[in-house]
Amino acid sequence: MKINVGETSIELVKGDITELDVDCIVNAANSMLKMGGGVAGAIKRKGGQRIQDECDEIIAKRGPIPVGGAAITSGGKLKAKYVIHAVGPVYGKGDEERKLRDAVLNSLKLAEQHGISSIAFPAISTGAFGLPKKICAETMIPAAISYVRGGTSIKRIIFCLYDDETFNIFKETLEELRFSSV
Repeated sequence: MKINVGETSIELVKGDITELDVDCIVNAANSMLKMGGGVAGAIKRKGGQRIQDECDEIIAKRGPIPVGGAAITSGGKLKAKYVIHAVGPVYGKGDEERKLRDAVLNSLKLAEQHGISSIAFPAISTGAFGLPKKICAETMIPAAISYVRGGTSIKRIIFCLYDDETFNIFKETLEELRFSSV
């Protein structure tokens, strides 16, 4: 499924984010940028240790990345040239929607600063951080749409969802938004 907002397409795909042919993929990161399981583990397995090493260098220089913040590394051995590590919220700690929105917006700003024209996001915080998928979809998609409406050089924003359940929740959310405000 795809919609256009200005010159940018916002797309939903089901699959493995590490296999997408895009300039940049987003990692659902923790504040220390330690790549363990889930999306981060898949990125590290396919992209190689270099990505984790670059994350470690960022932490050594800047310290922990705040929730809602983002950092960028190379894509190592991935098809994508870059990985943006977006720190999403842990469900139950409060203000999750704002924190997730900040993670999306900061990722898009970082992408734009690096001349990235295509970027793919996973469903941030829905794994180990426990954020309900509906809240994730209802936060991430409008954040991307509002960013694009402000004008951007990013041409493609993809939400890459790993399973049918998550894909269908994002699809329903995008359809609701398309008929109400896009």
